[in-house]
Amino acid sequence: MGGIGLEITDGVALLTVDAPEVRNALTPAMGRELAEACDAVDADRSVGAAVVRGANGTFCSGADRRTWNPGADQAEDTAFRDTGAVYGAFRRVGTLAVPTIAAVRGAAVGAGLNLVLATDLRVVARDARLLAGFLRIGLHPGGGFFTIASRTAGREATAAMGLFGEEIDGTRAAELGLAWRAVDDADVEDTALALAAVPARDPDLAREAARSFRTETGPPGLPWDAAVEFERATQMWSQRRRASREDSR
Repeated sequence: MGGIGLEITDGVALLTVDAPEVRNALTPAMGRELAEACDAVDADRSVGAAVVRGANGTFCSGADRRTWNPGADQAEDTAFRDTGAVYGAFRRVGTLAVPTIAAVRGAAVGAGLNLVLATDLRVVARDARLLAGFLRIGLHPGGGFFTIASRTAGREATAAMGLFGEEIDGTRAAELGLAWRAVDDADVEDTALALAAVPARDPDLAREAARSFRTETGPPGLPWDAAVEFERATQMWSQRRRASREDSR
């Protein structure tokens, strides 16, 4: 079913989403595992930065349909908790005590894009595919997408991706300010690790700087926690609506 890898080298934590058979799609169990890995990073005071990546040349293709049925009753206790585990993983990455970078190769779709947006900084392959994709499959966005996208890409790009289903590549992401740098695919992870090495030299200072950065620049509009809950009821409605439409075919 896949899992989350954690390696710590020279003060940099490398968090790897690893489920190659489904292009690193996330399961609730992986969401909980990612949150636990973040707890381990925070507890290790030698760590001054973290890089999030996907295994085998792709970032994350979204939610794993083997464990997530959008047609099921999403208000049912187990389903609600499982979705919350994935959303909670985004938030946990976003609240890591250290500066964070997403190293994006291949596709980042739906939940995968939310995970990208959870980090402080993004390094992307020029040919990476970034797609919210929620409306394309008949679902309302979740995970606080509008809040975390607009704090980086701005209102216009967030509307294009979240309301109109626009897909962008890494080059366009950098042009929009959604990524810091677009590089060749082979250079993504080395570039991200080189950036992470700077705060990693002084973990205590890095943690204080990250705290100040997020406090002072936080998401616009609704706080992220509130945005997750604000979107959630409507997303559950859209899931039930989609299932009803499929049943009537």
